[in-house]
Amino acid sequence: MNIYIGNDHAGVDFKNLIKEFLVRKGYTVINRGTNNNESVDYPDFIHPVAEDVCNNKNSFGIIICGSGNGAAITANKHQKIRAALCWNNKIAELSRKHNNANIISIPARFIKIKQALQMIEVFLKTAFEGGRHEKRIKKMKCK
Repeated sequence: MNIYIGNDHAGVDFKNLIKEFLVRKGYTVINRGTNNNESVDYPDFIHPVAEDVCNNKNSFGIIICGSGNGAAITANKHQKIRAALCWNNKIAELSRKHNNANIISIPARFIKIKQALQMIEVFLKTAFEGGRHEKRIKKMKCK
């Protein structure tokens, strides 16, 4: 499974540790983020992740910025994306079970790397429940 990862300057350290963690678990990780701490505009790195996830079925995205908000807002501009801003394991789990999220947004300035890794593991292992949630997903689409 491909995991696309994008980040701004606030997420470089998290990105590197997350990438190592996922590669050890056997995932293919494609880096779309910046690799240095100089200030950049997060949309330049988030849009490519969203496009990759849109175009590659059975893939997921991880996006990282300071608050996670800007990254999630940007990704959610793409019609097939459901990016979830997560700050604990339960939110990560529910974003998959109920919202069929395909991108997790990490707030690097507000959580520890250990928590980020746990949330990502929960996110990737949790399946969409379907059922009553399926009709809600279909209603998210703009007309």
